Amino acid sequence: MDGNSLISLLINWVLAALVIYVVSRLNLGLKVGGFVNALIAAAVVALIAWLIGLVLPDSWTNGGWIQALFSLIVSAVVLIVAARILPGMQVNGFQGALIAAIAIAVLSWIVWYFTGRNVDSLDALYLLTMFI
Repeated sequence: MDGNSLISLLINWVLAALVIYVVSRLNLGLKVGGFVNALIAAAVVALIAWLIGLVLPDSWTNGGWIQALFSLIVSAVVLIVAARILPGMQVNGFQGALIAAIAIAVLSWIVWYFTGRNVDSLDALYLLTMFI
């Protein structure tokens, strides 16, 4: 990995953590204990989402409403699993995780739009890109 890739990775990680932190402060079903916890949560969420992505068939990446809905549900499950692993992160049940996944998707898309960076900390970002 060259220096530019590492810097890009670090910037995306911080932006993803910022998105999680902001969603946490909006009280939408997700809470993190502070920005350091948001940094850890962003890394754990990305790792869990990557592991789930290894298991899912490539046909889910073709798009469509069913894929978007499935992606949103997977994102909510990823948040729930991450919250069980991390003591500094809490999710208020599946409904809270679903609402937080939508909020994270919206904020991630806004960050991506204004910075030109792909900050898809969760697969739910795909849900938004379908409608744009």
